[in-house]
Amino acid sequence: MKPKLIPGDKAPDFSVTDHRGNKLSLESLKGKKTLLYFYPKDNTPGCTAEACSLRDGYEQLTEKGFVVIGVSPDTEDSHVRFSSKHSLPFHLVSDTDKTLMKKYGAWGEKKMFGKTKEGVLRTTFIIGEDSKIEHVINKVDTKNHSGQILDLYK
Repeated sequence: MKPKLIPGDKAPDFSVTDHRGNKLSLESLKGKKTLLYFYPKDNTPGCTAEACSLRDGYEQLTEKGFVVIGVSPDTEDSHVRFSSKHSLPFHLVSDTDKTLMKKYGAWGEKKMFGKTKEGVLRTTFIIGEDSKIEHVINKVDTKNHSGQILDLYK
């Protein structure tokens, strides 16, 4: 298994297209702070709470220079519906083959209802202007995720 990324590590490179057809890459985001968050599934209670928290704090996050990118194994069509239903102003990326999740260590074994299975490990990476990881949030407060992030930059 790949070692966990920690603050100070260079963020793994990526080149993706969001649900609106925008191309995003680590290179294109250089000079900006990137909030890359991995979540299990569109329109589930925890994932919706997390997305809506980021939506509600979006203005404050962008004022601090953040580009927000959500990644899940859902399809692009699912992301379009999810974004539209909840008025999400940020990028959603479909990672159906789990390539990006595996690069960032956000795919692996997890326990659910006493059973071990593979799945998305809800994790947020804050990548600095220099493409290095500044923070890793493994214990995501889905209802107050934007506050959790903003507290790191007070």
